[in-house]
Amino acid sequence: MGNRLTQIATRTGDDGSTGLGDNTRVPKNHLRVAAMGDVDELNSHIGLLLCETMPAPVRELLVDVQHQLFNLGGELSMPGYTLLKPEALLQLDNALAEHNATLPRLAEFILPAGTRAASQAHVCRTVARRAERAVVALGATDAVNDTPRRYLNRLSDLMFVLARVLNRVDGGDDVYWKSERLARQQQQED
Repeated sequence: MGNRLTQIATRTGDDGSTGLGDNTRVPKNHLRVAAMGDVDELNSHIGLLLCETMPAPVRELLVDVQHQLFNLGGELSMPGYTLLKPEALLQLDNALAEHNATLPRLAEFILPAGTRAASQAHVCRTVARRAERAVVALGATDAVNDTPRRYLNRLSDLMFVLARVLNRVDGGDDVYWKSERLARQQQQED
């Protein structure tokens, strides 16, 4: 890994470039920097979500996700290097199966709403999707391992599921979309 930061205001980025973990410099609008920034933003939003009340197992999972996202960002910052392990994907798959099993099947679309914790989980979901798109865009021009893209895809799904879990913490429920078409269909069936 590159040198650890010992000072933050280095002024080396004043020219519009930034250093990668392998000590190369690229423009700050490089696709790699955009992907790293989206992952960093996602990690920050998860940090904000962790300020909310939630079940201890969900908190522990999200703290571990933050560490994995740091690994993912580090991997993106060092072309050709692997930090995010396949076991991280397995953890998300297991969490998805576990939490999905506790939820009722969706019969309607839901809005990104409900409790503050659930709403913040939805923000995390959308930022994860953006980070995934950034990694896909980077992969179209540079070599990128498959695991970061797959991790972000699974994480977005998990954040949707966790939003539903968090809406139910104190006996709440999802906020369902009131589709006019579905309402007409329901009236016709009644």
